[in-house]
Amino acid sequence: IGEVDQMLFAVGRTPVTEGIGLEAAGVETDEHGFIKVDEYERTNVPGVHALGDATNTAWELTPVAIAAGRRLADRLFGGEPNARLEYETIPTVVFSHPPIGTVGLTEPQAVDKYGQDGLKIYKAKFKPMHYAMCEMDKKVPMAMKLICHGPEEKVVGLHVVGVGADEMLQGFAVAVKMGATKRDFDHCVALHPTAAEEFVTMAPWGMKEGKPWLPGTLRP
Repeated sequence: IGEVDQMLFAVGRTPVTEGIGLEAAGVETDEHGFIKVDEYERTNVPGVHALGDATNTAWELTPVAIAAGRRLADRLFGGEPNARLEYETIPTVVFSHPPIGTVGLTEPQAVDKYGQDGLKIYKAKFKPMHYAMCEMDKKVPMAMKLICHGPEEKVVGLHVVGVGADEMLQGFAVAVKMGATKRDFDHCVALHPTAAEEFVTMAPWGMKEGKPWLPGTLRP
């Protein structure tokens, strides 16, 4: 580990799956004790489902378990055979000081999936106006990143660290889930003065290859 100011050590949790009869039922677990499930929360035993922190989905979050349970109920009892939770774009927050928010792919994950040539990365670092009346040494910097892919620059990853990151991420996660592009972000009028406005004003704003880049609603 190189020179750092602080280090956050998050060890995770251990599932309590021993002694509940999984072995007798033939339900498989991984080497850490997490119950193995597929994308439909199904175990290897027909008719036995599992969801939440005790499974190997790697999302140990209460809202994830709630959403997965609702989709499972929709499929089993609601007449929706294709209902399932999509784990690809789940927003997460580290409630540190300042908080960290992320949704979608990290930059290394995007490179592995799409290759470097197909990506466009937008970054910003600044001191938000939240600290406008503070002394300079009290102003905590903020950082943001948009990871975009393809000719339409679809946003496949959005990351932010700084004051209010936890609150702003929920709305941007909806946009990412809907397949928003950098052009869609640029077409949204900024809320000033907020830190979140940086996501919709990242340079080059409204431009692509040096030319104005209009949203789909204004293109012929």
